[in-house]
Amino acid sequence: MKITIVAGARPNFMKISPIIKAIQKRNSLGAAIEYRLVHTGQHYDKKMSADFFDQLGIPEPHANLEAGGGTQAEQTAAIMVRFEKELMEHRPNLILVVGDVTSTMACTITAKKLCIDAVHVEAGIRSGDMTMPEEINRIVTDSITDHFFTTSEVANQHLRHSGVGEERIHFVGNTMIDSLIGNLERLLKPALWDDQNLQSGKYFLLTLHRPANVDDPANLDHLLSTIMQCTGDLPVVFPVHPRTKKILDGIGFNNPKLVLAEPMPYLEFIYMVKNALAIITDSGGITEEATVLGVPCMTMRDSTERPETITMGTNELVGTDPAKLVPYLDKVMSGNWKKGAIPPLWDGKTAERIVSKLEDLYIS
Repeated sequence: MKITIVAGARPNFMKISPIIKAIQKRNSLGAAIEYRLVHTGQHYDKKMSADFFDQLGIPEPHANLEAGGGTQAEQTAAIMVRFEKELMEHRPNLILVVGDVTSTMACTITAKKLCIDAVHVEAGIRSGDMTMPEEINRIVTDSITDHFFTTSEVANQHLRHSGVGEERIHFVGNTMIDSLIGNLERLLKPALWDDQNLQSGKYFLLTLHRPANVDDPANLDHLLSTIMQCTGDLPVVFPVHPRTKKILDGIGFNNPKLVLAEPMPYLEFIYMVKNALAIITDSGGITEEATVLGVPCMTMRDSTERPETITMGTNELVGTDPAKLVPYLDKVMSGNWKKGAIPPLWDGKTAERIVSKLEDLYIS
């Protein structure tokens, strides 16, 4: 069995690392699985890419398509043109894509037009928000995928409702949680911890990058002001996403409690997540990590593709109106946040289940 594994952006790396390790483990036990790792280059900033390969023990990619930059259409086109050449030169039995970034969609389309099977890890998740590029990526990818590896029963239901047969839906769990659990003993304290005299459970962690929160300077200013006003004397650590930094620099927001930082490597960032009193974010993946770590999480979005983090976990869907954040911050500050549970199969063994199923499908 020959597999081409695609990684394109920071969220992908945490998802492919356990799969590669599971393949290597099976091969050490006598399996015959060849894999080729292709990095599309969608994220090309070192902090957003290379550090993750180093820290997660991902081997150097066999190919880097260097398709970063440009508009959505330009990036999609560049990935497709370069990935087509890659597949024609190194034709696999299947490609494996993860998540919902542009690379996921672009590479799936390219493979299917070459009559190569596509397997989607983290398939079936939906937010219902068609203004999000990721939602379009999910729908297009899942419309032509051959096999679907899912993280939840909710995702299974979405696929069933779209007409996917049970024989192609494989509920395996969450590979991002494999990476989390596998690295908890390796977390690294970032330099700013001592520089800012941070203490466990005595700071908020903030991440923002979605247009609804950061593109309007007035809205971003209002959101930051609200957070500063409702978090007492506690510091707010804000690793600033590159697209957010441009707007933040423009408004010149300044508050002594706000600790601005560069994007952090994985092991340092998870250290910050694990030790935070609470998290304010518009990321999907962070809500999953917060749920497993039992950390209160507030999502600044109007919808989520990960409802299990709310129905079972420690996450709450706040919305994009800064005023709606106030009662949630009050709950955190008063110690009245809900208790969460860990969703089924989020146990650190998802990648093993994926590789086992692939062997059943393509070798047996």
